[in-house]
Amino acid sequence: MTEFVLVAGAKLGAWAWDEVVPELRAAGHGAHALTLSGLAEKSGTPAGQDTHVRDIVDEVERLDLRDVVLVGHSYSGIPVGQAAGRIGDRLRRVVYVDASVPADGKSFLDGWPSDEVRAAIEANDGFWASFSPEDLAEQDLDEERIARIVRGATPHPGASLTEPAVLSGSLAEQPTTYVKCLMDWPEPSEDVVELLKSECWELVEMNTGHWPMFSRPRELARILCESVG
Repeated sequence: MTEFVLVAGAKLGAWAWDEVVPELRAAGHGAHALTLSGLAEKSGTPAGQDTHVRDIVDEVERLDLRDVVLVGHSYSGIPVGQAAGRIGDRLRRVVYVDASVPADGKSFLDGWPSDEVRAAIEANDGFWASFSPEDLAEQDLDEERIARIVRGATPHPGASLTEPAVLSGSLAEQPTTYVKCLMDWPEPSEDVVELLKSECWELVEMNTGHWPMFSRPRELARILCESVG
């Protein structure tokens, strides 16, 4: 039985997968949604990049999971990609859902204009402020889902966004599915384009916005199931 470990992006917790988990379990898989330190029910606690990597590795080991598919959405692709290299033969596949991918020595905020975010973190006691409805506009989300995300989201611990990733192996050698959400941006980033040249990587496109676990949960669950054959 494949065991999916699902990690949502910045400002979100395990609750973000509430509509995906039942679909995976109905298909006969294990599904474990994980809240990273400092978020949702664990909110308010400072957490760095290594903390979030350890959160994922510890969950896999605590549950003694095998045949693991690590799923990282948005920001969480950074710790998920690192954790994938640390769980050894427990790993079956990595799935990045419209996600950033880690680069050794670089942080989530490297590689894109981030001065405004860094200033906001400094002004907000080390946390990136939660979502506003405007942040979620034009992403295939109805008013009810936007309200749900805004209500459930929490400020994100800033250190996890600014601290560098540490890779223990090549991402190109990990069996990987990259899910690109076309309404957010039609093309993968340059680093993902390069990784997709690997025979171990495949690209799947979704015609939806950046938060498909809310906008298209059933379709996303189907893609996750198909990623493991």
